[in-house]
Amino acid sequence: MVDTARTVVRTDGRHESVHELIASPDFKRLVAYSSVNHMGFVVLGIAAAGLASGTIDANIALNGAILQMFNHGLSAAGMFFLVGVIYERTHTRNLDEFGGLFPLVPVYGGILIFTSMASLGLPGLNGFISEFLVVRGSWPILTAYTAISMLGLLFTGAYILKGIKKVLHGPLNEHWAHGEHKLTEINTREVLVMAPLMVLILWIGLWPGWILNVINKAVGMLF
Repeated sequence: MVDTARTVVRTDGRHESVHELIASPDFKRLVAYSSVNHMGFVVLGIAAAGLASGTIDANIALNGAILQMFNHGLSAAGMFFLVGVIYERTHTRNLDEFGGLFPLVPVYGGILIFTSMASLGLPGLNGFISEFLVVRGSWPILTAYTAISMLGLLFTGAYILKGIKKVLHGPLNEHWAHGEHKLTEINTREVLVMAPLMVLILWIGLWPGWILNVINKAVGMLF
C-alpha cells in the first residue's frame, strides 16, 4: 500500500516540465495535459482509499476519484471538441497564430471559457466538486502528497488561462478577420454537441447529490 501511495506524485505528472508545458504553443497539447491533472486527482483518491480502507475519509476520497473520472469525461471531451472546432476553420493549433478572436466568435468564446473553467475546477462547476472531495478525503491520510497535488491546480490554471488569453484576448489577428480566412462562428450543430456537456457540467456543479448517491452505493458495496 505504501508503494501505491508513493506512485501518486510520480503518476500525477504535474511536476514534469511545467515550464515547457506553459511555453507550448499547441492548443491541443495544453488540453491534453489537463487530462494528466485530472487523472492525478483520481490516483490520489484511489491511493488514499487503499491506505485507509473502511474509514470515512477513504470513502470520501474514493467517491471524489470516481466522480472525477466522470467529470473528466465531460470537460475533456468538451475541450477537445472546441479545439477541433477552431482547427477546422483555421487549420492550425498554434496559439501564437490566434489572438483577439472573441469579437469574431463571441458564442464560441463563451463556450470555451465556460468549459475551461470547469476543467480548472471553478466553484459552481463539476470539476470543483470532485477535486474538493478527493482533497478532503486524502488530506488526513496522505497529507504531504495532497499538499503537493494542490500545487498542480496553480499550474493547471496557468496553462488553461494562457490558452484562453492566446485564443480570445489581446490584439486581434487581422488574418482571421477578412477575406477567405475570415473566421466563422460556431454553428448550430456544434452548439448542440456541446449543450448536453454544458448542462451536466453545471448540474453536477450546483447539485451533485444525484450522481454521488449512485457512486456512494457502489463504494459502500466495495468497502
